[in-house]
Order: sequence, then structure tokens, then C-alpha cells
Amino acid sequence: MRQCVIWIQRACPAIVLGLAVLAACGIARAGTGGPSYVLGMSAAFTGHSRGLGGELYRGTAAYFTHLNRSGGINGKPVVLVTLDDGYQPDPAIRNTLELLRRGDVLCLYGYVGTPTVTRILPLLGGTAGASKLLFFPFTGAQPQREQPYGRHVFNLRASYRQELKGLVDRFVALGRKRIAVFYQADAYGRSGWDGVRRALAAHGLTMVGEATYRRGSGFDQPMAEQVRILARARPDAIISVGTYAPCAAFIRDARDAGLDQPIANVSFVGSENMLARLEGIGKARGIDYTRDLVNSQVVPSYEDLSLPAVREYRQLMDTIEVVPPDVAGTGYQPFRYSFAGFEGYLNAIAMARVLREFDANPQLGLAAAAQSLRDVDLGIDVRLSFGPDNHQGLSRVYFTTVEQGAFVPVRDEQWEAWRR
Repeated sequence: MRQCVIWIQRACPAIVLGLAVLAACGIARAGTGGPSYVLGMSAAFTGHSRGLGGELYRGTAAYFTHLNRSGGINGKPVVLVTLDDGYQPDPAIRNTLELLRRGDVLCLYGYVGTPTVTRILPLLGGTAGASKLLFFPFTGAQPQREQPYGRHVFNLRASYRQELKGLVDRFVALGRKRIAVFYQADAYGRSGWDGVRRALAAHGLTMVGEATYRRGSGFDQPMAEQVRILARARPDAIISVGTYAPCAAFIRDARDAGLDQPIANVSFVGSENMLARLEGIGKARGIDYTRDLVNSQVVPSYEDLSLPAVREYRQLMDTIEVVPPDVAGTGYQPFRYSFAGFEGYLNAIAMARVLREFDANPQLGLAAAAQSLRDVDLGIDVRLSFGPDNHQGLSRVYFTTVEQGAFVPVRDEQWEAWRR
């Protein structure tokens, strides 16, 4: 079901509610009835991975609310049309076909997940009588970075290959060369598996063990069998490629079984959601399940107040209440700040820059507008650049670990503590 994009600002709701509200007929329209830039977003707002879509949406919507209150793109508000796919490929395909058929949707934006994005890529080149670009999907997989689909997609984040190379290189440098992999049995997990394989091969190594789980598994599902499989491989470190609930379940069961090696996760896991589950079960059992965790990230820490974008992101999240669609009755609990939320916020800043270039010269097209961006300051420690042969704006990978109940940047002495 199509949802209203309603952004509520505590101090002055009337201003913010002058944005788009989806009418019963399902057509997004600016509050004034004037022109607007409409973006179509299919994401996980329900199901086991709803925290990923919800947090990404909140960061994006907070920035667009701020932008629209300031006049939008030369007076044109940016409108999000959101559809729920539950992190499942078939609904994502149906949603994409619907968005492609809509004449008012300028482009697709903010899709969540490899199993969904990889399935809709063939639709972008003209299916349903329309060819649309996809901007800033929340996945680091390869297919949207390579031909024939790469020309239809602009990525902001680093790839899984870059994240996993960073993790493998760090572990190998610490003498932890026996690396095992726990991963989701689908395109996302295999993309991560391949990234670990490639990174190890560069060191003349191979993974010592692997175990999978089924997409959609919850935190209540036991992972004891996967733990036993990997324990037999005697790894020095374990890299997980999955979502927060099953990865937290794996960490819980691994620690209960006596595996004390560092366990790493990639950015897509949803760090805060995973940590909340580990802290909850840890308090109930009197066990610290958050020790020796390493999560790679593709955006800086939202605790780094030296960065202008971090300061503005936190201010907006503190003053604008954003409720993701479809979350009523799901048990979704938003976080004050999150890595996924901050990524959504940066995606929105980048999208606004693309739209400003497009608005100034629409005859050149949306792709050319994006490709014209060079050395753009997003308010973080690296700058954004695109080009005709470069549809990935950022490439830096960051590493975090848990300290005092939060994921924070890994310090040099913490890396050394993991040296064998």
C-alpha cells in the first residue's frame, strides 16, 4: 500500500505539512499544487529488516524536510513516494514496476538491500515504457557497479568488496589469517562471500570455513549449528555478512559456545539494531555479548562532532520527528542517531545537489547532472565526485567497535589488542 510522506516538525507542523501527502488515488503532489521533484523509494519498512529501511528513511526525510522548509530546489519541494517491500525481491519488483509506470516519478532512490536491488536492475533500462535512474541504493554489491546495469545506478557508499578488503587486510596484518565467513544465503551474502574470497586471495589465503542462514531469520532462531560448523575450522576471526537479527543471534550463540575470536560485520548489518539485541539478552543473562566486535562502516561516526554534517544531522534528528511508513504495530523502535540514518541523510544531501544541477540545466538530463558533480563538500571528511565512468561517489571505509554501549571508531590500541 502506498504511504503518505508526512514529516512532522515539533515547533511548527503547519510549515512541514505543506509537503506532499499521497491522496487516495496514490498520486504524490506538492502541498501547493505546484511542481515538485518526486523520488520513488521501495524499502523494507516491515519484516525482520524493517529497522534498516526505517532508519535510512528517517535520515533522508529529515534532510528533505529541512530542505523543503528552506524553499526546496528553487521553490520545488522534494517528495518521497514510499512503498514497502519487506526486504523481499518479488514485492520490490512489483513496486518498481508501479514506480516506473508513474509519470510523476523522476527517478528511483534509496532502495534497501542486495536481494531486492539486484532483481530490479533489469527493469531500469526501459521496462514498462520508462527508463529511470536509481540513486544511492543501500547496498554495496557489485551488479549495480558493473555493466550493463552500472550506467543506470549512482552509488554513494563504498562497495562490499572495499569493506571486506579493509577487514581482511586488518585481520591479516594482526596475524589473524584463518578467517571464516557466516553469511546470508542469497545475493547479498554471496556478494560478501566473494569479497572475502578476493581479499584473502590477494594475501595467498583462502577462507577456512563458511556457514549460511536463510534470509528472514529472526533473533529467536538458534544459530548453534552454524557455530559448530565454524568452530571446527578453528578460525582466528569470523566475518559476518548479514542483517542485524540473525547476526546478533550468531554472536550470542558463538559466545555461548566459547568462541572468543573477533567477529566482524559489514555496514549493512544495522549496527544499532544488532547492538540493542545483544545488550538486551546480555543484561538478562549477565553476559557481555558486545566484546570483540568490529563493524565496518561507509560513513563517518555520528559521534564525530568535528564534522559539520554530523552536527546538522544530529540537530535535525533532535528537532524533526520522522515516522517511517508502515511501521504501526511492527514493534519498530527508532534510534536517536544511527549509521543507516546518517547515510540516509548524506544520500539526501547528495540527491539535492544532483537536483540543483538538473534544475539549472534540465535539457542535459539527470545522469549528466549527476556526472557533473566534482569535489563536492558534503560536510564530512571526504568529498563526493561522479563522472561518466564513475558512478560511485565515496570509497572510504571506517571501522567501529563497541565501547560504553555504542559503536565508536576503533583506536590503534584496540586493534593491537586483537594481535595474535
